[in-house]
Amino acid sequence: MKPPVSLQPLLHLEQAVTRLPGRQFGPFDLQLHAGERVAILGPSGAGKSTLLRLLAGEGTAHAGRVLWRGESLSTLAASELARQRAVLPQQHGVAFGMPVELVVALGRLAVEPDPGQAEVVAAALQAACAGHLAGRRFDTLSGGEQARVQLARVMAQLWHARGGLLLVDEPLAALDPGLQFELMDALAEFTRSRSHALVAVLHDINQALAGFDRLWLVQHGQLAGDLPAGRTALPALETLFGIELQCLEAGPARIAVLARRAGSARRPVAA
Repeated sequence: MKPPVSLQPLLHLEQAVTRLPGRQFGPFDLQLHAGERVAILGPSGAGKSTLLRLLAGEGTAHAGRVLWRGESLSTLAASELARQRAVLPQQHGVAFGMPVELVVALGRLAVEPDPGQAEVVAAALQAACAGHLAGRRFDTLSGGEQARVQLARVMAQLWHARGGLLLVDEPLAALDPGLQFELMDALAEFTRSRSHALVAVLHDINQALAGFDRLWLVQHGQLAGDLPAGRTALPALETLFGIELQCLEAGPARIAVLARRAGSARRPVAA
């Protein structure tokens, strides 16, 4: 008998293993519930993006199982999955001459008929802090502007869904600090208002601590930790990256960290 929907994981990896030439990743045992926010952290080449692809159903589970709401992810039709799960990859294969509105509308391909597409596209652009980019061509935008449009695309994809899943791979890479805050706030508000789960591959420890509930730590293709995002995770993060972290108070119930090379002398830092 299946557990009640409220108790059943949205996504469940059971001893899931995936393989690339010369490497094995996993086994992973992980559960994700609707509304959770999880950051995947680990050194470069540890397998973070590979784990994200496995979660998305874009990577093959060569052993074990990946379950979506209790059913094998591999049995779901692509169109059905697209209405519940959206992926924002690290690299975007978009025809650069396309109008911004058409790039965002690509997120609506699984919705047929879609009479409200124009309204959803406009609303998604606003939600992604990109309303002012309407009418532009994608190839005329800066890197930060393109990032906003791509975020609007995945928002449009899940606009009418509830309790779905948004997977993003380094969504803030190479963006200025102000835009990073803007887009993280936009992601948080969008997922929270619709009870979507959010899983993000990140390199910035402070972004992970500030914007997420849990941390999945990956090293050498293995899960090195599944921890609450908070002060108790700092020793594991130090071990994962081979660094020292000094904790700074960043407000009520919030912390930030200052990273140092392991073995360096610690100096007090004013909060």
